[in-house]
Amino acid sequence: MAAIEVRSLRKTYGDFVAVDGVDLTVETGEIFAILGPNGAGKTTTVEIMEGYRRRDAGTVSVLGVDPAEATLEWRARVGIVLQTSGFNDELTVAEMVAHFASFHRSPRDPEELIEAVGLTEKAGAKARSLSGGQQRRLDVAIGVVGRPELLFLDEPTTGFDPEARRHFWQLIRSLRDEGTTIVLTTHYLEEAEALADRLAVLVASRVVEVATPATLGGRADAAALVRWTDADGVHETRSDNPTRTVVELAQRYDGDIPELCVLRPSLEDVYLQMVSVPR
Repeated sequence: MAAIEVRSLRKTYGDFVAVDGVDLTVETGEIFAILGPNGAGKTTTVEIMEGYRRRDAGTVSVLGVDPAEATLEWRARVGIVLQTSGFNDELTVAEMVAHFASFHRSPRDPEELIEAVGLTEKAGAKARSLSGGQQRRLDVAIGVVGRPELLFLDEPTTGFDPEARRHFWQLIRSLRDEGTTIVLTTHYLEEAEALADRLAVLVASRVVEVATPATLGGRADAAALVRWTDADGVHETRSDNPTRTVVELAQRYDGDIPELCVLRPSLEDVYLQMVSVPR
């Protein structure tokens, strides 16, 4: 059974349509990213799946349960990491993880979890003394201490430096490898490409496409841009068969193509094209 099934989801606020007929399926054990510009309906969709907000129409099944009728047992199976935690900054890392572990019947060992998220050296430090990257690691520790089957991550690496972001990615992959299903919202396309097994793009309250990062928007089959530079300047040509184009150029230049570059559309290229098209 899929971890999440959403069909014909609709939510309005007065005359404003926030979500308009959204269909989504998140498979068990995958990392699923939801992308879209501000106001596209991402947050509302995720909050409905989390059970924080009620829908106006459509059906939603999360771990086989309608979140609108969620029980405490269901909530114990779901972990949520919000953009801002709002936790008690005066508690230490160890105290905070142990505190949230006490809410669950069969939690992870707090000490082992602190080590898993790379905070052992900060176990005795107060939360307010942590860097941004360390705080997000603590947020994840609290989100997964109850061994959730499903984890929602809302913009988890906002404000991270590149090194901290990549360390965090390793942590998320390790959770997926342990069997946790992860739903991720992010504005970082590099992050979506690095982590997501599949992703959905929302534009103007609707799902535009669901695909793997490599195939979104026909990216895998798009013509490649072949660029090179010689004494006459920079040359470019688009080719559906860049290998053949390069072979032909190699023959022309006797095997040494000056400043050769072969480019296919990036995830950012296809994403920006999708969100900029009027609908």
